[in-house]
Amino acid sequence: MIESLLIANRGEIACRIIRTARALGIRTVAVYSDADANALHVRQADEAVHIGASPARESYLVGDRIVAAAKATGAQAIHPGYGFLSENADFAQAVLDAGLIWVGPNPDSIRAMGLKDAAKQRMIAAGVPVTPGYLGEDQSPERLKAEADSIGYPVLIKAVAGGGGKGMRRVDTAAEFADSLVSCQREAASSFGNTDVLIEKYILSPRHIEVQVFGDRHGNVVHLFERDCSLQRRHQKVIEEAPAPGMDAATRDAICAAAVKAAKAVDYVGAGTIEFIADASEGLRADRIWFMEMNTRLQVEHPVTEEITGQDLVEWQLRVASGEPLPKRQDELAINGWAMEARLYAEDPVTGFLPSTGTLDNFHLDDTVARIETGVRAGDTVSPFYDPMIAKLITKGTTRAEAMERLAFTCDSVLTWPVKNNAGFLAALLRRPEVFDASIDTGFIAKNLESLVVGVEMSDPLLEMGAINIFKQAGGTDVAIAPHKYDGELDDVWTDMLGFRMNAPANPLIWMLADGELRSSRIGSTRLGVGSLLWSNGNEILIVEKGWPHRFSAARSGGNLAGGAADGAILSPMPGRIIAVDVLAGDTVTKGQKLVTLEAMKMEHSLTAPFDGIVADLNAIEGEQVTEGTMLVRIEKDS
Repeated sequence: MIESLLIANRGEIACRIIRTARALGIRTVAVYSDADANALHVRQADEAVHIGASPARESYLVGDRIVAAAKATGAQAIHPGYGFLSENADFAQAVLDAGLIWVGPNPDSIRAMGLKDAAKQRMIAAGVPVTPGYLGEDQSPERLKAEADSIGYPVLIKAVAGGGGKGMRRVDTAAEFADSLVSCQREAASSFGNTDVLIEKYILSPRHIEVQVFGDRHGNVVHLFERDCSLQRRHQKVIEEAPAPGMDAATRDAICAAAVKAAKAVDYVGAGTIEFIADASEGLRADRIWFMEMNTRLQVEHPVTEEITGQDLVEWQLRVASGEPLPKRQDELAINGWAMEARLYAEDPVTGFLPSTGTLDNFHLDDTVARIETGVRAGDTVSPFYDPMIAKLITKGTTRAEAMERLAFTCDSVLTWPVKNNAGFLAALLRRPEVFDASIDTGFIAKNLESLVVGVEMSDPLLEMGAINIFKQAGGTDVAIAPHKYDGELDDVWTDMLGFRMNAPANPLIWMLADGELRSSRIGSTRLGVGSLLWSNGNEILIVEKGWPHRFSAARSGGNLAGGAADGAILSPMPGRIIAVDVLAGDTVTKGQKLVTLEAMKMEHSLTAPFDGIVADLNAIEGEQVTEGTMLVRIEKDS
């Protein structure tokens, strides 16, 4: 067994790997950037090495520094986690060339499956069904558009080196193709250093089904059944579950057999995922499921597979890397129960899911019925340099309904303040009848986004009534509001919104901050006692509780997306790099027109015109780094 392990990653996946390594008696080494000097994975590891500046390209993506850190600390092996260098064949080879153990597949396997076009050609040769599309070497815009026209719209443009939803665009009409191609290639160049794309037929009722596979160095390959990852936004998974709802035994046998065949075709070793797209217009059928791609690494959603199989996949990785055979044979693996996972992001659904950065002054995740995987604690900082996912919430039940309700409960209980989160959106999604019935496809969120994201500002009267209701429900009877006496009649509007917070649905749990201390109150609780509301300014409430004054801040979020400012000033919503400026000073623009594209937290964010008008000021310069709040464009209404 490996005795010492360097983890070439950060955040929750680094913490996850450390946990299993520690259980196996393996010494762990963390690496960190400037931004992560005090990160949780650094604090949990036995040793930590600084590898560079905050941007990933100056730290976590510098393979030479990571290898050097392993050598300097005496680590025997490197585990790449997911993202960053996990699917970089050259890095894997460099690890092996340095005499270290690579916890992952052979570099040749990564290369074989790393480019989507070559991977599909190999799968065709292996007899694995693939989605119709164009995989050619001619990458001229004219040829690509001609192929898309021939396939028939809608089509999907996908970066051949892509992953994680990046470098991917759906195109519904021929008129959209040119702009979508440019945007896709630009994102692909930034994320993967490769602008080549392929074109696929877009399936109109698609389900995303993937199969977990595992191979060892003794020729054994098994599957650990399937996951359904159809609930996606912008091609990024939001909620995952295992097994896939509506999957009958015959279809499961067929898709899992195809996954094993795909893994064997590249002599696969370690953890991998074969991703399929299913045409679910008539339910899941073996003859309507096609290979999309293979991820040659551990997946973000691996915990749901662990929950239904009872296996620790990180332990499997470490044992296989140590030369051991797979811990289980295929006939020893079975599905037990149902598991679901939600990705908790530091983002504001009300403002178009704009990432939210800053210090987590308060951070609460309820682990009563959930497994929590996170890389942050209260007081940590959500950085603009990395992906905004701050935790994974995983629940298991004997039935799908039980797992789903437990996950919704866990989402309801999330609190991050002042950093915003998507927990309310997740809970709303889980409680949709279409999701409960599994009558969804990968476009469900996009089609229903408006009804899933509801933002309401709390006015002073609502705050006052809310505070009153908290104390009356807690048993208080003598509640006064300066400067007038409360008459005992509570407006129904607050009763209907009991438990309201901006990023969550109605919930009997109310969170507030009292002199820096996190407090909560449920109906019937006497935790907050009897109090008097002295004043409210819309953000804070001063209350006398048991004779002592306390200033409370409502744990809520809000605000407008930069680009929607009423005065026409378009501010940078976060630190980032300007990658495109689509207007010139003096240009006439229409409401919703794209003005500037900002790259931050590994994603592109388009800032648009808030109304029809003229570009009065333009301070955005392509390639420039900007800080949060920088005025980029100012639009004046055309008089």
